[in-house]
Amino acid sequence: MIATAQTITTPSVDLWAIAPIMALVGAGVGVVLLRALLRRHAAVTQICFGFSILGVVVAGGLLFRQWNLVRDDGPITTFAGMVRVDPFAVFLGVVVVAATAMGLLLAVSYLNREGLESPEYFALILLSASGMLMMTTANDLIVVFVSLEVLSIPLYVLAAFDKRRLASQEAGLKYFVLGAFSSAIFLYGIALVYGGTGTTSLTGIATFLANNTLFEQGTLLVGLGLLLVGLGFKVAAVPFHMWTPDVYQGAPTPVTAFMAAATKAAAFGALLRIVSISFPQYQDDWRPIVFVLATLSMLVGAIAALAQNDIKRTLAYSSIAHAGYILMGVYAATSRGREAALFYLFVYAFMAIGAFAVVTIAAPRADDAKHSYDDYRGMALRRPVLGGLLIFFVLAQAGVPLTSGFVGKLEIFGSVAQAGETRDYILLVIGVVSAVIAFGFYLRIAYTLVTEPDDETALAGAYAKPRGVDAWTGVVLFAAAALTLVVGLAPGMFIHFARDAVFF
Repeated sequence: MIATAQTITTPSVDLWAIAPIMALVGAGVGVVLLRALLRRHAAVTQICFGFSILGVVVAGGLLFRQWNLVRDDGPITTFAGMVRVDPFAVFLGVVVVAATAMGLLLAVSYLNREGLESPEYFALILLSASGMLMMTTANDLIVVFVSLEVLSIPLYVLAAFDKRRLASQEAGLKYFVLGAFSSAIFLYGIALVYGGTGTTSLTGIATFLANNTLFEQGTLLVGLGLLLVGLGFKVAAVPFHMWTPDVYQGAPTPVTAFMAAATKAAAFGALLRIVSISFPQYQDDWRPIVFVLATLSMLVGAIAALAQNDIKRTLAYSSIAHAGYILMGVYAATSRGREAALFYLFVYAFMAIGAFAVVTIAAPRADDAKHSYDDYRGMALRRPVLGGLLIFFVLAQAGVPLTSGFVGKLEIFGSVAQAGETRDYILLVIGVVSAVIAFGFYLRIAYTLVTEPDDETALAGAYAKPRGVDAWTGVVLFAAAALTLVVGLAPGMFIHFARDAVFF
């Protein structure tokens, strides 16, 4: 009997493809080690913060290198095709890293003021952000699921980070329970898609469906539907939005800011990859689902926000409505639609973080108090700069001209109108109506900020000694406001950036 030699092939491994992820993971692990080694050191918080920022800066620099590399030499596919680094991944990576940096800067004074443990917070933010970067590069459903868990588990802890507040603990528990259900649904969807196609690779699924005709498509379509449900939870699309108002309200405000910007970017990145790479031939099946999700998200988000009396809950429903606008770009299923969705994710991240940055320092009482409209009444009269910035950010989200929000909505509406089908025009009309309704609660916030309190108790609270704006929060406010204004005045470069990131 003659033994035959077998050729063993090993998958290609390109560490540059995951270098930004490694930088964030390394920084997160480094913070944990520094916390353990320097437990008694007086400056442990400052050291851990500096190390965290260094990790984010390194990740940003590596993303810049990746952008130049993939733009010149084409996408990098590695780890047996499970990871794909292309302009799309780098674009969303920039959004995630920028949101992470701002989330860290916002947290410094907040954690000190609330008496919370800072190093652990920094580590959790970095590890969650690494999962988000992993999700933007995922080219396999298994990697998407692992990324989903890596980004979610630290967020569950962060939502419940303030152990002294029942609202924070409740937020963490609700997010964990519903998140576990959504992860299970997503995983079951992966199993059904694998059963229908024999692979979990996004490109492998597309190749199989292009070369084979399925006479029994039920398993595949149910699996696709469950994938949309799982990701619909992460993007806070109606009817999978139930967790959003309570979690946004109860979680520490810097955590809310980070979630609103970064989580949305990562989840929409996975959604765009799945529907556009794996299921382009099934547009007639998934587009009606996205149509319903977009319609419900825009209308429910805008109408429910009108009934709120808490600023954070109002901004939570606003986030739901914005998810609906981004879903319009997904629904368009064109290169222009994907470009508009990416651009909207970019501009919304800065508008949302800017608004929550003001909320972090503006409420006259501690974060355990409700951020009611009465708490903010007359703030623009007492503190013109801070109140003016909040008015600016909410009006930008409303889509007022000369702001990035206006350009973002224009791009989204234009991408849907370009398709030209009757159903597309119906969705366009719904989007415009939703924007008009949303304008009402944004104006309500602005009106509250320029109106003096009526009641004496509210008046006394309003004129209590205000919190100062620390240097790091000032940096976040300046950066968010400047970018929101610059994109509104000169959007061309940013639109081209999003256009170059559309990889299919």
